[in-house]
Amino acid sequence: MLSTLEVFTTVVVGVMVGVEFAVAFVMNPILNALPEDSRQSGHAHGGRMLGAVMPVWYIGSLVLVGVWAVAGRHHDGTALVVAAGALLLLSVVMSVLLLVPINNRNKTWTPENRPADWQEQVRRWERLHYVRVAVIIAAFTLLVSALV
Repeated sequence: MLSTLEVFTTVVVGVMVGVEFAVAFVMNPILNALPEDSRQSGHAHGGRMLGAVMPVWYIGSLVLVGVWAVAGRHHDGTALVVAAGALLLLSVVMSVLLLVPINNRNKTWTPENRPADWQEQVRRWERLHYVRVAVIIAAFTLLVSALV
């Protein structure tokens, strides 16, 4: 049963990392190459869509890692799982305190009502997102290491 939990958790976190990596290094560059109104609309739509899914994914991943850490507390690699959990917790805290407030504003903007500094706010979100991606990649790497 523990092996199933380990693999399932690693896959869930790995897919989350893949989605967030794709947002940072594929979707945002595509959106940023569009004309201004389309760019802003695309960012707002992405914020609405992923803003609905990612909180569940982040919290679910953290819970799964916590269950793994408790269930496997007497096995090799538990320290790596706990460290991964700490990094995922950091990513949740970063999200709630830094990224979500920007996203909550961004997802309501239209070309008609966006603030004058909307591009700077999007760029700030993107910079913070790069840091968050690095944190969750590190967490994923620790989970994979704990498996071997």
